[in-house]
Amino acid sequence: MNNKVLRIGTRESQLAVWQANTVKGLLAENGYDAELVYIKSEGDIDLQTPLYEIGVQGIFTRSLDIALLNNRIDIAVHSMKDVPTQLPKGIVQCAVLQRASFKDLFVYKGDPSFLNDNNSEGLIATSSIRRKAQWLNRFPNHKIENLRGNVNTRLRKVDESEWNGAIFAAAGLERISLRPETSIELDWMLPAPAQGAIVVVCRNEDIFSYEACQNFNHGQTALCTKVEKDFLRILMGGCSTPISALAEVKDEKLVFKGNIFTVDGSKRVDIEKSVAVTDAATLGEILALEILANGGQEIADSIHHER
Repeated sequence: MNNKVLRIGTRESQLAVWQANTVKGLLAENGYDAELVYIKSEGDIDLQTPLYEIGVQGIFTRSLDIALLNNRIDIAVHSMKDVPTQLPKGIVQCAVLQRASFKDLFVYKGDPSFLNDNNSEGLIATSSIRRKAQWLNRFPNHKIENLRGNVNTRLRKVDESEWNGAIFAAAGLERISLRPETSIELDWMLPAPAQGAIVVVCRNEDIFSYEACQNFNHGQTALCTKVEKDFLRILMGGCSTPISALAEVKDEKLVFKGNIFTVDGSKRVDIEKSVAVTDAATLGEILALEILANGGQEIADSIHHER
């Protein structure tokens, strides 16, 4: 073991602690000792306001970033989809873990057969503007209600509510063994950029922490999530913009799918492309510009105008 004990910053939720402990285990496998430091985030404190109304990027990462810059911790562990497209000055990405499931799940109550009828009526819960837009595009007669809190809290709220169900990230429930049997993978729903991936960040000048985490950086996941985040960044999307992206490596090619919706789900523009992995580094930026030129700009402008 190295003499230095790396301080891992984490939120206090069960999922966040699981993620931090996973990183702690990977560090241990490579000869580094570490301990967890618990930090509250604004996203955990305000559980009432919908995320898209809060309207700021990094609501779940900012408190950890501040602790990092103030040298209270050495590294921070985040769900990568929560991380802003541009890291704060002085902070760098030092590892992306191999991606788990990128899919969204529908956790239902009662009989889920109403999902077979796109003209059905339903009451669905989610705080994600992306999930809301895609759901309303498919089920225009459904109503969406806000659902906030950690995964445990959200599952409890579903049980206590009159909702037909709620939408969750598969990875979040599966990592802590909370996926209910009453759940369906939404194969038609495109995920948030970097959904299912975990990222580790450190201070720019902290070579020790950077090199420690590089030992378990998963290059393929890092490339795919970079392309997805670049797509999001060029479209200037955050929690308040319904933008989705998925990049996958298949047979030495990077296959990309992306879209942008109006908030009410009534309009959408999609894009899909496959390129050689060796040519994929700037694909997210290229396809974001392409989708803007083919109708995406009109949707983006309408969303910004509504604000």
